[in-house]
Amino acid sequence: MRVLLAGGGTAGHTSPLLATADALRRLAPDTEVTCLGTPRGLENRVVPEAGYPLELVPPVPLPRKPGKDLLLVPARLREAVRQTADVLDRVRPDVVVGYGGYVSVPAYLAARRRRLPIVVHEQNALPGLANRVGARVATRVAVSFPGTPLRGAEHIGLPIRTMISSLDRSARRAEARAFFGLDPDRPTLVVTGGSQGARRLNQSVSAAARVLGEAGVQVLHVVGPKGEAHPEAVPGGPPYVVLPFVDRMDLALAAADLMVCRAGANSVTEAAAVGVPAVFVPLPIGNGEQEHNARPVVDAGGALLVSDAAFSSEWVAATVPGLAADAERLAAMSRAASGLIPRDADKHLARIVLETGSRR
Repeated sequence: MRVLLAGGGTAGHTSPLLATADALRRLAPDTEVTCLGTPRGLENRVVPEAGYPLELVPPVPLPRKPGKDLLLVPARLREAVRQTADVLDRVRPDVVVGYGGYVSVPAYLAARRRRLPIVVHEQNALPGLANRVGARVATRVAVSFPGTPLRGAEHIGLPIRTMISSLDRSARRAEARAFFGLDPDRPTLVVTGGSQGARRLNQSVSAAARVLGEAGVQVLHVVGPKGEAHPEAVPGGPPYVVLPFVDRMDLALAAADLMVCRAGANSVTEAAAVGVPAVFVPLPIGNGEQEHNARPVVDAGGALLVSDAAFSSEWVAATVPGLAADAERLAAMSRAASGLIPRDADKHLARIVLETGSRR
């Protein structure tokens, strides 16, 4: 069977795409997987590194404000659909799978023209425009969170990589902390703003570095490819490790006693699935999907939710050191989070894809 997976831009799309690709090869080793992205997304690095062929078509962003760019959208979309149709004619997939984002709308429209079955996977609790379009023409629609408002939605969870879904945090903790140059025994805070970083998180946590250090809390801070953090060192204090990017997110999760992160679907799912207590700081733009993503874990007691505006260095200094050192509370949060999230969504979605493609 031949499968085309369409998604890109950030890790929000590429991570579940690659998790599905890996699951397809495990379930049906003769499956031919091709990925579809755009020239400027994260997929240009991570898809080839994962060993999958990548086809590229031009992105068609939808401007948020009226203007010249909005007037150019129809022509750009037509060209992207034409180029996507050329990819379909070369690859000849039995099924097209879309994960949302700029590349998915051309994929959905071109697949419909070629009368190919379509599977949609929506990562967020509130769907974006691309998948609202895709759900109207899809054969099957899968979602990460219950109650996601898409027609015909099947709740399966978010596909995550097996290095994370199979992670035993306690068994890997010593290895993980050694990998990042951390002390094996100190309370450990991991900070990440996702694949692009988050300026508010970078600034607020690094500004509270002295208070964290004086409380004995060590920090692994992933600032993003263009992010910065300038923590004030505590002489003789615990490590504060700053990195631009982490490929081994499984080890970052294993190292963590507590995580501070945005509330993208990947961040929420990966932290909760392996039982990492979290402070979620939703991105303050978009349609509010990140708060909706985090809400089930927060309501269950597995995480705290703090608005971007409230997440100041003063809030970090007043709240995080005590929480990071409270082993009993962290253990309760871990138990509350870990039972909420399916760890096998990659297999479930792969089976849906194989079933849909075989019916053609």
